[in-house]
Amino acid sequence: MCVILCSWNLFAGSMKSWSLDENIDAKGFDDLEKPLLETREDDTPGRLGLLTPQINDIKSFDSKIKRSLKTIMVSPLHANLINANEIEETRIEVNELKGEEISECRIKIKGMTCTSCSQSVEHALQMVEGVKKAIVGLALDEAKVLFDHIFVDTNKIIEAVEDAGFGAELVSSRNDMNKVHLKLEGPRFLIQCVHEASSGHSVYQATLHTNSGNRASEKLNEIRMYRNQVLLSCLFSVPVFMFSMILPMLPPYGIWLNYKIHNMFTLGLFLRWILSSPVQFIVGKRFYLGAYHSLRRWSANMDVLVALGTNAAYFYSVYVVIKTLTSATFQGQDFFETSSMLISFILLGKYLEIMAKGKTSAALEKLVQLVPDKAYLLDFDTNGNVVGETEIDTELIQKNDMIKIVPGAKIPADGIVIKGKSCVDESMITGESRPVNKVPGDKVISGTINENGCLLVKATHVGSETALSQIVQLVEAAQLARAPVQKLADDISRVFVPIVVAAAFITWLGWFIPGEAGLYPKNWIPKAMDSFEFALQFAISVLVVACPCALGLATPTAIMVASGVGASQGVLIKGGDAVEKAHKVKIVVFDKTGTLTIGKPVVVRVVLFSKFSMEELCDMTISVEANSEHPIAKAVVAYAKRRRKSFGSSSKDQVLDVNDFEVHVGSGVSGKVKEKTVLVGNKRLMHAFDIPISSTVETYLSENETLARTCVLVSIEGKIVGAFSVTDPVKPEAKSVVSFLHSMDISTIIVTGDNWATANAIANEVGISEVFAEIDPLGKADIVKDLQMKGMMVAMVGDGINDSPALAAADVGMAIGAGTDIAIEAADVVLVKSNLEDVITAIDLSRKTISRIWLNYIWAFGYNILGMPIAAGVLYPFFGIRLPPWLAGACMAASSLSVVSSSLLLMFYKKPLKMDYGLSSV
Repeated sequence: MCVILCSWNLFAGSMKSWSLDENIDAKGFDDLEKPLLETREDDTPGRLGLLTPQINDIKSFDSKIKRSLKTIMVSPLHANLINANEIEETRIEVNELKGEEISECRIKIKGMTCTSCSQSVEHALQMVEGVKKAIVGLALDEAKVLFDHIFVDTNKIIEAVEDAGFGAELVSSRNDMNKVHLKLEGPRFLIQCVHEASSGHSVYQATLHTNSGNRASEKLNEIRMYRNQVLLSCLFSVPVFMFSMILPMLPPYGIWLNYKIHNMFTLGLFLRWILSSPVQFIVGKRFYLGAYHSLRRWSANMDVLVALGTNAAYFYSVYVVIKTLTSATFQGQDFFETSSMLISFILLGKYLEIMAKGKTSAALEKLVQLVPDKAYLLDFDTNGNVVGETEIDTELIQKNDMIKIVPGAKIPADGIVIKGKSCVDESMITGESRPVNKVPGDKVISGTINENGCLLVKATHVGSETALSQIVQLVEAAQLARAPVQKLADDISRVFVPIVVAAAFITWLGWFIPGEAGLYPKNWIPKAMDSFEFALQFAISVLVVACPCALGLATPTAIMVASGVGASQGVLIKGGDAVEKAHKVKIVVFDKTGTLTIGKPVVVRVVLFSKFSMEELCDMTISVEANSEHPIAKAVVAYAKRRRKSFGSSSKDQVLDVNDFEVHVGSGVSGKVKEKTVLVGNKRLMHAFDIPISSTVETYLSENETLARTCVLVSIEGKIVGAFSVTDPVKPEAKSVVSFLHSMDISTIIVTGDNWATANAIANEVGISEVFAEIDPLGKADIVKDLQMKGMMVAMVGDGINDSPALAAADVGMAIGAGTDIAIEAADVVLVKSNLEDVITAIDLSRKTISRIWLNYIWAFGYNILGMPIAAGVLYPFFGIRLPPWLAGACMAASSLSVVSSSLLLMFYKKPLKMDYGLSSV
């Protein structure tokens, strides 16, 4: 079958296509094309040059190919060009083809308590038509949803979450990321226009409206809500506990509480009933609602277990109340203190858990708070002179704005220093404590602190485009992403609650039936209890102690803390998948240029071959090379100027005039300085001008070639008088990093597009034995794949566009922060400081995080494995030890708290390798 597809890509990605089957040869279609299709320029503004197909003659169309054409698919944008009725008359089916546009939003989910809840929300979202992918993060209480807005909008998504029994609120949408929200719409100049419109008594104001504090206030409100619920619950449950456990043993209170109001109905029982009821039905309402929505979805979560346990205790106690009111001889034990204390302990545990969870994202919150609220915008006249400055909101800064940064102020946007010198503290972004010198031409990062001098900065990236915003977005995405190790908890939680309910029922049967049959001594049963009540206590304890909350928190809390800590130390890890793979890395593949080396040429040595002085050599070289834009020429000029300054030259930055300047492509430059012919370039340039090369010079050239250095020869008046040795120097930390990786049992190799001599020289210098040189970008990816075929977990470290295929192919791609956007996009880990030490940090932090996750699982499973048998009464026949339901509730709360606390210990992570210097720079 031959299928021919004609598509025209418009703004919304819509397309118009004809699907033709049967056998239509190329010549036949060419004959059809001319009379059937013509193109015209679309007159729509903003779409100049787009060509839109138009069918002129449907009848002709039908007569020529109606036997072979089966379906025409027409997009909504082009439907007006075709008369669908005419096509249908030819017995051709007409279908509308809608373009797919993927949008993204983040939803705040309220009411999730365990992994089962997050899975229920995720399932509800994925069932919505148009939703392509939904990821729900339990630790963040958020969902990230990718959807086709043609079929569904955010309102329907929120409605789906609410139908599942949870609260939902829109946090952000990708379409809103670059919008500025004002009390009236418009950009910065609109605010100024509003102010200028004021006259006399008519004063108009327009201010920036921001939602930046909403998330923090929502978290604070949630903490306050749980605190108030705990206090309210304790207000009733503590007296119930006192009336049940403490006061009956203290005269005369015991006598008062045992006072019989009617039949066997005592004052103590009445007080316990009255005080426990508000806890059960008002404070505990959330558990009823959660259990209802969970069971309605044919699933079970923590709320189901709590509701079962507390209802069993409460309603059995109500049965006791009824019996005591109607019988003059009935004696039974109520469990009002069990239900009320159980709810109180669970809420207390949830309150402490939320407090601890808030600390897991503390590093991220600190990053968000780095951006200052205000900035000083400079105004210029037509001559470029500063005529004034205006204090504006940081969110109103636009690209190319000139911003004044005073000493001690935070930098509000990414930019380039135009004027001024200062030191900037970048520790909050890079993790490096040493201040970085900034001079005109240097880049500055939003959120960093200007320490002493005043800087004038030209904004290059603002809003969501700044490095800090990108870091925050990466960390948020990492915290929301689910690690593969989380699958263990997900799989267990699906069957955990039904198993626990079954175990509780079996426990009840295991104590009730033998008790009724007299298979264990009657003195095992406490006074005022019968075998039913005794067995019920064990069953309720089993229900409560085995809550799966801790299991669901084991992975996401550790990932949250690790990603935040990594970001604060200059390592951005893109999600749990990257963490899990990084800890298994067995081989690291390094690019050379810009990765192991600094990435730009530097002069490392200069020699003289004649009686010319060093100062004269530098003067002549600067004069000629200053006119060249080649990177090596710039490196030579910069070095020569520094050397000249070290001689105390009075000429300072003065450059001698050069005449007859000429660029010799691939060789060097030439010109006349003080009537002397000066050549600066390689050996090829010397040969081209018949400049003799002595044996001394040849020896020097050979030595430098062995060291992977480029020699720049300088000839004056037909004689080589000196040479500059240029190289791309190895980063000072490279050798130590490679050695440390080897100590971690991780192999290293170099894969580079550079020549073999240079690659081998660099490899020998840093201590890497395996080298692949003269490799193109796809070849790098192939080498990575070959290593993977050998069963190795491969990490690739690179910085350039040519590294992006290998970064994407590697199990863990690590992009140097100073590299290209494409490389950073393809990577799993971004090393913000461009420091190779952070390769070790990324791997070591991943190992520590995975170890912490498994330790969390041990805590979570440990409580259940030890707690369930004790709650079921295994130790009771031997030691008389049993776990009352209210104490089981305390243990359940402690399990969640211990897991979160265990994850928080990652906040004290220290780098395994810390060199004694800051950022590598030239």
